[in-house]
Amino acid sequence: MSASTVLLLLQLQLLASLVSASHHWGGTMNYAYKGRNPDGSFKMVLRGKDTYDSCSNYHSWNCYTGNCGSVTSRKITTIDLSTNTPFYKSQWCETENVETWRVPSDKPFQLRVASCCWITTRNSVSDWRLESLVDLGTRSDTGEPNRSPDIAVLPFIRVPQNCPRTYKMAVFDADGDEVMCRYGNLQGIECDVCSLPSGFSLDSDSCTLRYQSTSADSSIFAFEMVVEDFARNRIDLSYSDGSKMSKSPLLSRGKTEGYTAGVYAGTLPAATVSPTSWGGAEPSYNTTAGNPPSPGTTSFAQNRNGSPLSKLPLQFAFLVDPVVPSCQEGQYLPQLVAPTPAEGERILAEVNKEVEIRVKAQATHSSIQSIVISGPTNITKHKDTNNEFVIRWTPVPDDLGEHYPVCFAVESVSGSSVYQSEMRCVLVEIRKKQIEATVTCTESTMKVEVKKASFFGLEEDHLQLNDPSNTICSLDRLSNSTHIVAIIPLNECGTQIEEDDDYLIFKNEITTVEDDPNEIITRKHLVEARFYCQYPKRGNVTLNFSAHRKNVTVWEKGFGTFTYQFEFYQDDQFEAMFDPNSYPLEFDIGNRIYMQLDASSSVNNTEMFVESCRAAPYDNPNYHPTYSIIENGCAVDSTVQTYPTSNERLFQFSMEAFKFIGLHDQVYISCTVMMCEAGNPNTRCSQGCMNSTWSHFSSRRKRETVVQSGKHLVSQGPLRLRRGADPSRGTELNLNPNLVFVVGCLFAAVGMVCGVLLYKTKTSRVKYQSLPSYEN
Repeated sequence: MSASTVLLLLQLQLLASLVSASHHWGGTMNYAYKGRNPDGSFKMVLRGKDTYDSCSNYHSWNCYTGNCGSVTSRKITTIDLSTNTPFYKSQWCETENVETWRVPSDKPFQLRVASCCWITTRNSVSDWRLESLVDLGTRSDTGEPNRSPDIAVLPFIRVPQNCPRTYKMAVFDADGDEVMCRYGNLQGIECDVCSLPSGFSLDSDSCTLRYQSTSADSSIFAFEMVVEDFARNRIDLSYSDGSKMSKSPLLSRGKTEGYTAGVYAGTLPAATVSPTSWGGAEPSYNTTAGNPPSPGTTSFAQNRNGSPLSKLPLQFAFLVDPVVPSCQEGQYLPQLVAPTPAEGERILAEVNKEVEIRVKAQATHSSIQSIVISGPTNITKHKDTNNEFVIRWTPVPDDLGEHYPVCFAVESVSGSSVYQSEMRCVLVEIRKKQIEATVTCTESTMKVEVKKASFFGLEEDHLQLNDPSNTICSLDRLSNSTHIVAIIPLNECGTQIEEDDDYLIFKNEITTVEDDPNEIITRKHLVEARFYCQYPKRGNVTLNFSAHRKNVTVWEKGFGTFTYQFEFYQDDQFEAMFDPNSYPLEFDIGNRIYMQLDASSSVNNTEMFVESCRAAPYDNPNYHPTYSIIENGCAVDSTVQTYPTSNERLFQFSMEAFKFIGLHDQVYISCTVMMCEAGNPNTRCSQGCMNSTWSHFSSRRKRETVVQSGKHLVSQGPLRLRRGADPSRGTELNLNPNLVFVVGCLFAAVGMVCGVLLYKTKTSRVKYQSLPSYEN
C-alpha cells in the first residue's frame, strides 16, 4: 500500500470520526432549592435539557468554583424527537436530565460543561461551552432561598429565508427579578464563537430574538445565549455561615456602542405577576435614529453594573430554509388557531392531576403533520381525530410550587418542504389540590364523587353536567349532603370522546349554570371540574357498551317528561321489532334496515321532528367524523326512504345496509330529535327539510311561550355485517358505495385509567370511501 493511500485512509478515518462526533444541538439548565437534608446540607434539583443526535446522551455538569457538593440521584427522560429534520442531517432528541444534588453550603458556586462537537454549523461553532451560576442564599426581600429563572426554548427552530419572524424566549422568575437574555461573550466559558449570527437581532431586556434576513443553508446556526436575573431593588443574600452579600439592581440603561436598549418584557414582582402572560410589553428601542437594532446586534448594555443572582445557558439550533411563495400564516406556514393558548398564558395545574394543552393549526397550501414541544419530564404529545395536538403532563408532589414553561410549534409539509409555525410558550403553575374528587371507570359509565367542602364557590342549585337534559344526567339524583355524585353513561350527558393511536378518552365536566339559559352574563362563581376515563384500544371488547340501547327520558320546561324510543324492525310494516336480546343485529350488504323513532308524552298537541341521523363506530354523539344519513331534516344518503304515518310523534325510515372496512365491524345509528307545538308555523318542526344549518328559530323563541324543545340525542345499535360465505365464490352483493367506511377500534374493558381535570387549560381515523368496483 502506497504512502498516499495510507494518508488518504487516515484522512477518511479522521473525517468519519469528526462526523460521528458532531452530535450536539444545544441545551438549557435551571435549578431549584428543595430544602435541607437530615445532615444539615442543602438539597438542590438541577434540570438540564440536552439535545443530541441520540437520546442516550446528556450533559455531565462539573464543579468549576465553590463548594458544589455532589449528585445523589439522576433521572433522564426523553422530551421530544425530530420528525422533519432534513434527510442529510442526523436526527435530534431532546432529553431532560433531572439531578438531585447534595450541597454542603448555600453559598454561590459555578457549574460548567464543555466538549466537542456541535453538528455542522454555518456560523463555525464547534465546541459547546455552557456555564451556570448557582446561589441559594436567603433573600432579604422574600425571606426565601434565591431561585433561578425558569427558561425554555424549542431545541430546533426553522424559518424560510424570506419570512422575518420574532421569537420570544420563555423566561419566568418566581422571585420577580429582572431577567436578561444576552449573547455569550466569555469565549471558552459561555460560548465557542461569541457573536450573534448575521441576519438576527436580540433585544436582551425583552428576551426577544428577531430573524430578519439571511440566505438559506442546509447547515444550522448554533445559538449560544445566556440568561441572567437581577434584583429590581438592592437586596442582601444571607448564608448559613453568617455572611451576607449585597446585590444591586441594574442601572438605568443608556446608549452603548454596538448595542441597543429596550423595555423589559419578562416577569413582574411576585405579588403582581400577570396570570395570563409573561408580564410583557413590546420592546422599544433607544438608538440614535430611534429604529430597531440592525441585524447582528444585541441589546444588552454590559456597563449597566449590577451582578446577576443566577446565570443559565440557553443554546439551540436554528435552520433557515429556502424561500416560501408566501409568508402569510395560514397558507404555507401553519397558523395557530383556537383552542391553542395564547403566548405567555398561565395554566394552573394540581399535583397528581393531568393538565392538558390543546394546540391546533391550519394551512391551505401545506399539510399539518406534527408538533415540536419542549417541557418538563414525562410530558407527552398526541394527535386526536379532530386533528388537534394534545400535550399532556401530570405534576408529581415534588413539583408543588414550581413553574414550568412549555413551548411548542406545529410543522406542516408541502412536497419536500417543511414549514414551522410561530413558537409559543405557556407557563404551567403547580398548586395544591383544589377539589377532592374520585372518578371510577367501568365498562360503560363514569362515576364521579366530589367532596362539597372542597368545591370553592359551590352553589349546588347551579351545577350541571355538559348536557343535563336526560333525567339520568341530573346531579340531584344521587348526590348527598357531603358529596356531589353522578354516574354518567359514556354515551350520555354531553360526554365528549377523543381518540388517538392507543386510547379512547371520554370526558365530561361539572360546571356552573344560570337560572335563565338565555342569559349571556353571570354574577355567580364560575366553577368547573373536569373528569375523564381513558380506555386502551387493546384487550377484550366490553359487552355492556355493545348492548341494545334503552329508551331516553327527558324533562323540559313546557313539555314535561317525555320518552324517545328508537328501534329496528324486520320489514316495512313496522310490526315485528327485533328482540333487544338479539343485539348486535347482523345484516347482509344490500339488505334494507328499517328504523322507527317514537316519542311518547303526556302533553297533547305536540309533534316530533328528526333533524339528523348519523352512523359512527361508537355510541357517542360527540365522536367525529361520522357518516351522515339525514342532515337538517333532509335525506343525505341516496338509499334513504321515509314512510308516511298518521302519528305526528312517529318517524319511520329505512336505508340499505353497508359494509364495514377496518379492524371492527360495528356501528351505531344516532339521531337528533326535538319536540314542537303541533301546527305552529314558527317552529323548526314545521320547516321540514332545510338545505343549510338551521339556527334562527332558537333565537326567536319567546321566554313566555315555549313552542319547541331543545335537541335530544337518541341512538341504537350496534349493527354488524353478517359473516357469510367466502366472497371469492362470486356472490352478487348490492353494495351502496356511499355507505362504505372505515371504523376505528372499540375500546377495551380492561386497563382503564381515571382522572380529574380542574382547569380549562398517529391518529386512528374514521374514513368514508367507496369500495373498488370489483367488490360491488
